[in-house]
Parts: sequence; structure tokens; C-alpha cells
Amino acid sequence: MDWTNKVILITGGTGSFGKKFTKILLAEKNPKKVIIFSRDELKQHEMRVAGYNDPRLRYFIGDVRDRERLVRAMHGVDIVVHAAALKQVPACEYNPMEAIKTNIIGTSNVIEAALDAGVGKVLALSTDKAVSPANLYGGTKLVAEKLVIQSNAYAAGTATRYSCVRYGNVVGSRGSIVPLFLKQRASGKITVTDERMTRFWLSLEQGVHFVITCIEQMEGGEVFVPKIPSTKVVDLARAIAPEAQIEIIGIRPGEKLHEDLLSADEARHAIELDKMYVVQPAEATWFGYSWKDKGKPLPEGFSYTSDNNTEWLDVEGIKKYIAPFEADFVNGTLEG
Repeated sequence: MDWTNKVILITGGTGSFGKKFTKILLAEKNPKKVIIFSRDELKQHEMRVAGYNDPRLRYFIGDVRDRERLVRAMHGVDIVVHAAALKQVPACEYNPMEAIKTNIIGTSNVIEAALDAGVGKVLALSTDKAVSPANLYGGTKLVAEKLVIQSNAYAAGTATRYSCVRYGNVVGSRGSIVPLFLKQRASGKITVTDERMTRFWLSLEQGVHFVITCIEQMEGGEVFVPKIPSTKVVDLARAIAPEAQIEIIGIRPGEKLHEDLLSADEARHAIELDKMYVVQPAEATWFGYSWKDKGKPLPEGFSYTSDNNTEWLDVEGIKKYIAPFEADFVNGTLEG
């Protein structure tokens, strides 16, 4: 796929993923234009003065809740990466309608605006919390996934195609547990909710490159799931603060012991490739089925969860993941 004549819009473009995606895309793919679409003028200003002032960049103030603004922003756009979301679990629990307005209605607005503007590809970012959700955030992302995938039915007679990427926790992203543990380290005590807890992990760079790969390969209707390692949260705490006391404080409402990236029900219509799983549309007559010829079917009863993973990070492996973020934390540039 040739990116050099493409115009890309990213919703939530000032977030951790958006910035890394923009940086890597400009450096490696040389697109014609990248539009940063977000609602916070301060974050856009800070992004610009932090070095994101490339002449190929455009900054659009707008909210995914505003469909008309999205239609205007998507004029002439070839690819949309939908990364805007309310993602803090406690905030979504306390402000449920706000989460619904951004994560569900906002996603619907992105879908419809892209269709009206004739955008070629829309890739939405999802999360492991959308599988068998235990909290409102996961519930809204599950609905958002369904909206994106099923919207291919409306788009089948046009050039627009919709797909999703679903992955786990991003090391060092805004609001992740890594900045929290780094801050707690100074006190000599780190809080962990349950010593059995496991999570999927990947770096921002891995996430960005996976998204780029999926954009290049998507046909519409797929949910792409990368094969990524798991880690025990207590091992993460030991990697960040080996001398600190670990205090078990009890699991919080809406929190799961283990996360799921692929359920047993989805696995029946998913295929396995070397570096990812591809969930094909379950009940559709449009497209997205040629993947069955590119990979192998999964065994009956298969599921992909953070506790049954075959790839694990030990304490030393975790240290390699978090080393860049420790440096940023020491320099005061890590986003909490």
C-alpha cells in the first residue's frame, strides 16, 4: 500500500497513541497529510510546540460527539483511525452517560461521517475490556465494536470499509498503571488489587505498527487481535520497585482478575496467523471472509486470555519494556 498520496485523520490525535502514531507514520510512510482531530486546544498547542509542527500536519478542534464537524474534517480524507474515547474505568462508572455519548454515539458519528465523506478505510481502536465486559467502559467499547463491524452492511455498495483492532494494556500510556507504580515507588509501598491478577501488555510502538499493518491488510469487517505477552501485575510491581513493599488492597468494582482478547464464541469464526488472530464477521453477506484462506481455524473451545497465554514476560522482560518510561519519568516528561 502506497501511503504517499494518502490523507489520514486520527480522532483523539493528541493522546498517547495518537502522538506516537503520528510520529511513526510521518517518519516511515510519508503520507500527504495527517489531521489531528481532538477537542482540547491546549493539548493541540502542547503537541505542536513539542515538535509536532511538520508541514504535513493539520490540527482540527472538534469533538466526536459533533457529527457535522466530523463531516467537515473528513472532507478529502482517505483513512480514519478512530482512537478518541473516554477510557478511565472509574470516570466512566461515575459518568455513565458521558461515556456513552463519547464511546458509542461518538463512534456512530465517526462511522456515518466517514460514509458521507467517502472515506476509504476506517479502523477503530478497541480494548480487551470489550470482551465479556465487567464495567461500563468495556460495555461501551463492545457496543462501539459492533457498530463499526456491522456498519459494513451500510457501506457495502460504497468504497468505505470498517474494521477494528483490539489489544491489551499499553505500557506507559496516559492513565496506565506504569506511571502510577513509578510515582508510588518513592513512598516505598506499591498497591496491587489482587496478587493473582494478570494483564496483556504491548508497547506503544508495537500498537502503532500493528495498526498500520491492519490498515494495509483490512478488507472490512475484521477484528484484528495481536499476539502479545501477558504479565502478572505483582511482577510488574517488582520490576518497577524491587525494594518496595507490595500491599494487596482488594479488587475494585468493575475490575477483572484476567482479561480476554478472544472469547470462545468468537474463536469459532476466527483464524490464526503467525502474529495475530483475525475475527471474521459472524453473520454477514458482504466481505471479510477471504482470511479463512490465509490462516488456520482455531480448535473448539479456544479462548485467548491473559492467564492462558503461552507467552509471558518475567521481571527481567518487563524491565526492558518499562525502561524508556522510567527515563521519561525521571526527566519529568512521562504523561500520567
